[in-house]
Amino acid sequence: MTFDAIIGQSFLKTHLKQGVSSGRIPHAQLYVGKLGVGALPMAIAYADYLMTQQESGVGKMSPLTHPNIHFAYPVTTSDKVKSKPVSSNYLPEWRSFIESNPYGSINDWYEMIGVGNKQGNIGVDEATDIVSKMSLKAFNGGYKVMIIWMAEKMNSMCANKLLKLIEEPADKTVFILVTEDEEQLISTIRSRCQTIHLNPLSEDAIKEVLVNKHSTEASLAQNIAHQSEGSYSRAIDLLSQEPEDLQFETWFIAWVRTAFQAKSNKQSINSLMAWSDEISKTGREIQKQFLDYSLRFFRQAMLFNYDAKSLVFMKLNDKTFKFENFAPFIDASNIVEISKEIELANYHIERNANAKIVLTDLSIKLTRLLHLKKA
Repeated sequence: MTFDAIIGQSFLKTHLKQGVSSGRIPHAQLYVGKLGVGALPMAIAYADYLMTQQESGVGKMSPLTHPNIHFAYPVTTSDKVKSKPVSSNYLPEWRSFIESNPYGSINDWYEMIGVGNKQGNIGVDEATDIVSKMSLKAFNGGYKVMIIWMAEKMNSMCANKLLKLIEEPADKTVFILVTEDEEQLISTIRSRCQTIHLNPLSEDAIKEVLVNKHSTEASLAQNIAHQSEGSYSRAIDLLSQEPEDLQFETWFIAWVRTAFQAKSNKQSINSLMAWSDEISKTGREIQKQFLDYSLRFFRQAMLFNYDAKSLVFMKLNDKTFKFENFAPFIDASNIVEISKEIELANYHIERNANAKIVLTDLSIKLTRLLHLKKA
């Protein structure tokens, strides 16, 4: 993974390369970017560039097998690892994951290692392993780099154990933390890192890679790029029309239809509870992705309602659900509270609250919010 392989982000790539070339190499860096903008590929490319610059005359090694580049990422028990899982237990799967899907999601990773609906984390055993790896002498006396992907998955014991090492690492030691949500990292870790924010990808950048890499027809590529919200991962999902996306649409439409009915038919509450029960049987990452999808749907409806149709990219497969009929119910009187309740539900699910209770509570609130009088 080199800088040349990364989609867009031209200014940031130049900035990072100039920093290495001039010797400005922060020992603790935090790369922040939503799914699909390339935070992990950027971290790997930076580590690769750092190694290349210090190893002139040495044969180039892949960053995935370089002895001075180490990785940590969320793991959990599986058929392969029965207890105390750490990243090194899944190193072959990790290399395959990066080679095949460097812009992939945490759920893609869990599918790769076959952990079903379990949620992984980065625990204290991982912290011990990281301390051990970073105490080793560097190959050729150069820099050592530790890339921690989905750093927000570090539990408190892990974060506290790594805190001093991140604050005062050995000479020529670099920590790169990669996160989709920096607010979930403990403040003492964030304050010790130089933070780099990755912007959403431009539509032109996404269109270009769809046309050149995936042989997508130009008009279709433009349409997908517009719908992707700056995420290459989202663009690939749209291109392949993942069954997961279709499932989210089905769940959402059933949800709002039942919520509308609840005002005049109190028995619909039972249907909402049954709906919540169905969603709660999926993995937490799927539940969180569905809530993100729902939030996008509501925001798109509001844009449609306020005649900002050029910003509306939502395309539905269910032709019985009329977006233009739904949109008038989403406006300034309820969009803020709907967004707040969905984000709160996402927060509780992230922290292992009972998903059925969280989703049932959200559903009941939705029946009220959909019928608020316009301000």
